[in-house]
Amino acid sequence: MRNSKKEQLEAYTQKYGNICVENNCIDIELYEKYGVKRGLRDKNGEGVLSGLTNISLIKSQEIIDGKRVPCEGQLLYRGYDVIDLVRGFEHSARYGFEEIAYLLLFGSLPNARELEDFSEKLGMLRTLPTNFTRDVIMKAPSKDIMNSLTKSVLTLASYDKQAADLSIDNVLRQCMMLISVFPMLSVYGYQAYNHYERDDSLYIHRPDTKLSTAENILRLLRPDMRYTELEAKVLDIALVLHMEHGGGNNSTFTTRVVTSSGSDTYSVIAAALSSLKGPKHGGANIKVVEMMANIRKNIKDIEDEEEVKTYLEKMLNKEVFDKRGLIYGMGHAVYSISDPRATIFKGFVEKLAADKGREEDFKLYSTIERLAPQVIGDKRNIYKGVSANVDFYSGFVYSMLDIPLELYTPIFAMARIVGWSAHRLEELINADKIIRPAYKSITGEREYREIEERE
Repeated sequence: MRNSKKEQLEAYTQKYGNICVENNCIDIELYEKYGVKRGLRDKNGEGVLSGLTNISLIKSQEIIDGKRVPCEGQLLYRGYDVIDLVRGFEHSARYGFEEIAYLLLFGSLPNARELEDFSEKLGMLRTLPTNFTRDVIMKAPSKDIMNSLTKSVLTLASYDKQAADLSIDNVLRQCMMLISVFPMLSVYGYQAYNHYERDDSLYIHRPDTKLSTAENILRLLRPDMRYTELEAKVLDIALVLHMEHGGGNNSTFTTRVVTSSGSDTYSVIAAALSSLKGPKHGGANIKVVEMMANIRKNIKDIEDEEEVKTYLEKMLNKEVFDKRGLIYGMGHAVYSISDPRATIFKGFVEKLAADKGREEDFKLYSTIERLAPQVIGDKRNIYKGVSANVDFYSGFVYSMLDIPLELYTPIFAMARIVGWSAHRLEELINADKIIRPAYKSITGEREYREIEERE
């Protein structure tokens, strides 16, 4: 497009963009007037009840003497405390992703034979159609690996003769296949971008059907395919902790909404991916890493807690970093006193930091985890407590595993595809109504004018 045309278009969109803002703004007081819960949450952060599920439970409050009282956060998968689940497979030196995926999909913990059979089936599905990597992933590479992943998922529908079949056994097959190939689609998408856009070497490694999902992610990503057991185990735990988080998170709700319309599995998962990629949802850990780099750059002595605290206050006052007034990785829509995922993760993060010689970085993270809630509590009028969430530590872990920033959110997707699959199956089995919320119009009737009469 010539500059003159480009300039004309920019001027037009700027003018009419302002008109869009002017004609679409809604007075925030009207939400309260009409009893509309913005973001489907009330003033206390309680979500609007929109469904029932057997899959997971988040607990952050207790009823004591008829009043809601914040408590230590708890996350249950199919009724099992995630702390007990992690402790169980970690104690037996097993990888947990496949075991917990079985639990979420089928509703019960597998015995040894069932786990071996399920893991074997996931390994069998860890393959892509002939020339798919070359014809789909390698063409039009993008820095936005989430877009690349979404494109690949939608294209896979063209290779599935039963793409639109909504029978439970067929949807289960599709979901298990997507769970198996998400690491390939994501890492190959990154390798294509790294080669064609960054002019770096190209590595396309085959997965090993006998290895765990966490091991295969590191195998696919690294030029020499090598990794340590500690690295794979910490990544495995990260995947388990990100696998599911109730039906109310944005991408899982998207999964259920699109499923309720009768859409196919590929379209449903593509919609969920589009939801997850938003920085308010799946991209939070990237902001934590960027924030920590900014803190290190601007604080003279990271062991001086007063200096750290002062900088955090400036961050809340929109004076430094991205000037949005946020301390990333702190607080959660549901949890108040603690996020159980962060609590579990911290111990493993400390082990990995010691192994990687990054104890100083871990100490800074721990200091900010302790100071930030105090600073936020002093500066903001909050209705509940603030604590570190799982994203506070996950980005640090990925950096220690030499995972590029472009893959941080795709790794979230590699885990959450399990939860999405479980919710899709549950929605198909139980619901026969399309999810269709109500919106109240605040615009009155207007008299129509012929075009000649309009100013």
